[in-house]
Amino acid sequence: MESGMQGFYKDKNVFITGATGFVGKGISMPYKLHVQIIITMPILVIIEKLLRSTDVKRIYILIRGKRGRNIRERVLAWEKEALFKGLLQSKPKAFECLMPIVGDCLEPDLGISDTDRSLLSAEVQIVIHGAATVRFNEPLHVALAINTRATRLMVQLAKQMLQLEAFVHVSTAFSNCVIHHIEEKFYPEHLTCNSEKVLEMCDQLSEELTNNMTPALLGSYPNTYTYTKALAEDVILREGSDLPISIFRPAVIGASHKEPVAGWIDNLYGPIGLIYGVAHGVLRIASINKDASACLVPVDYCANVALATAWQTSKSRNRREKAAVPAVYTLAPAAQNPLTYRDFLKYCHSCRDQFPLTTMIWYPFLNCVTTPWLYQLAAFFYHTLPGYVFDLALRLTRRKPRLAEVYRKIHHNMDMLKPFTHRTWQFDTKNTDRMRELMSAEERRVYYFDMGALEWKDYFENALLGMRQYLGKEANTPESIEQAQRLLKRLKMLHHSLQVTVFCVAGFLLWWLLKPFFFSI
Repeated sequence: MESGMQGFYKDKNVFITGATGFVGKGISMPYKLHVQIIITMPILVIIEKLLRSTDVKRIYILIRGKRGRNIRERVLAWEKEALFKGLLQSKPKAFECLMPIVGDCLEPDLGISDTDRSLLSAEVQIVIHGAATVRFNEPLHVALAINTRATRLMVQLAKQMLQLEAFVHVSTAFSNCVIHHIEEKFYPEHLTCNSEKVLEMCDQLSEELTNNMTPALLGSYPNTYTYTKALAEDVILREGSDLPISIFRPAVIGASHKEPVAGWIDNLYGPIGLIYGVAHGVLRIASINKDASACLVPVDYCANVALATAWQTSKSRNRREKAAVPAVYTLAPAAQNPLTYRDFLKYCHSCRDQFPLTTMIWYPFLNCVTTPWLYQLAAFFYHTLPGYVFDLALRLTRRKPRLAEVYRKIHHNMDMLKPFTHRTWQFDTKNTDRMRELMSAEERRVYYFDMGALEWKDYFENALLGMRQYLGKEANTPESIEQAQRLLKRLKMLHHSLQVTVFCVAGFLLWWLLKPFFFSI
């Protein structure tokens, strides 16, 4: 298959950014709900798939320096990740071809030394740029530096690469979320100013002034993440058209479906973060439109599309005219196999009794409300009031109260998520579907990403079991699951007992309030 994807990557040098990037892995408390529902590509999955399925020569990885820790040691620490377990069993020396490059997307020239820049310029044939900050509430000057300016610097570096065959910029399907029907094309008309003017302006203004201009610059964009990713696409359009370059737009990235292990996930971003809060019995009310689309895609599908995009970009480069418009490839749920939030919650609830968590503080359930005033009222009774009661119990046992503060952050974050949990987008995926058709049957098997054939029920069973194992750090053993199921039964009994008590108290109060009226008749 030398003419196919595996042949394309054979003996090639690949440069990847974002492997240790800005997607935080630290989880400070078991029910922390993150602001993000969209995440950038988990680059480690791409690296694992490259090492396992191709004979790539070398993978250069941009890694930020850390005080007191050698960058090579940071790469070798990945050996402990469950993600690489199967790879290292079959290829014990696989990590020998990983070459860390010190750099930082916040620094001028990406913080890459002249020596490393010369090395990359001479050796690299394939670039996958995935580094980004995905925080919705990131200050504009930071989001611009990482998501937009760093993309421009990557394009400038790519122009110095003598053997460049393909450059893949990892964007997001929501980079043009200001419209409902998003095709695989550029939309510069929705920006208040083009990328060149915005970056030039930010170079001349202080960080404070730049941040103060956020509302005016964002226009209809809901946050700095989607806005700066849209600007990054504008950079590709304006400054990268003479390169063999393409854009990959994944939708909301979730746990793996099959590879390298089913259900693998290493962070709380995305809908899994919501379900994780529900599974702990902390998140009980959410502002979600059940009929809206949950644009979820498995991370292993995303890795395969990214690799296929580089291959297809290289194939197309000789047929493209100079300064042609770069191709865009989108991965989102197929129209014939949609996923709504109603389906999402149904699949999650169906697994509630099968493998609950041993760290639950209450019986897991979730009510969805879209009416703003009703959500505020329900949040008070479902979250705020119980949070203060829980914290009071902690104080009485001389422990630090924390749940009320957690709920304050959850409510703030839910407000930021509303644009994505209340609306439905239609994503065209014609280019991605066509690319899959151009692959051989064997390639479609090895680098699968057919969203139309995905069995959502099976996927969620694996994803929730993976959430329990990789995020909850709970062993998926019969003993652990049995222990959790016993706890679930007790909490369920308490939950229903509380419901009956509240109903009786409410009925008594209603009778007491209406009693004078009836006796006066």
